[in-house]
Amino acid sequence: MNFTSLDLQLLNTCAALLLLVSFAMLSQRRIVSLVNLLALQGTLLCAATLLLAWRTGQHHLYLSAALTLALKVVGLPWLLHRLIRRLEVYWDTEPLINMPGAMLVGLVTVVFAFGLAQPIAELASTATRNAIGIAVAVILLAFITMITRRKAMSQVVGFLSMENGLFFGAMSATYGMPMVVELGVALDVLVAVLVLGIFFFQIREQFDSLDLHHLESLREDQ
Repeated sequence: MNFTSLDLQLLNTCAALLLLVSFAMLSQRRIVSLVNLLALQGTLLCAATLLLAWRTGQHHLYLSAALTLALKVVGLPWLLHRLIRRLEVYWDTEPLINMPGAMLVGLVTVVFAFGLAQPIAELASTATRNAIGIAVAVILLAFITMITRRKAMSQVVGFLSMENGLFFGAMSATYGMPMVVELGVALDVLVAVLVLGIFFFQIREQFDSLDLHHLESLREDQ
């Protein structure tokens, strides 16, 4: 299968936009905007999957794109927006790292990610192997988003963004995972979000807040 320069340019554009969205998520404190950025990330992932499906002729990628559209662009953002309205949690508190510091850590992380992914990219036989570095960077930036936030809702969005990076990395390295694996991962993510939604309500009922530092009081009481 041959990729034209235009195809590779479009894929690289999607990959670059995914990275920019990850940086925007790292600096965003408004939780509603954070969920919207997650939906945008899913849209870019869906577009990249459709382009790969068209150029490679692998029909299972069309199903992957449909699954991404239904779950990551529509389903999960709708569920998260509903939880935000029910819990009335619209802003994250001050993160553990301020925004300039987080952006600096993010830049260093991207450089580290490209160095880490270089040996993997050399072993990959796909035309999109150059995007593996961006996929690793998206995963690490999502991890930083998780560990620097205090609100449980923001941490869940970081977890879902990390899963998007893993999916994009699988596409870049092997043109996608087997459909059974993708369906299993999608089901696991959906169930995890539903369970975390119940967990959010329990935290809110107990502490009247979703700030996870309140959980430290449970350890202190023991």
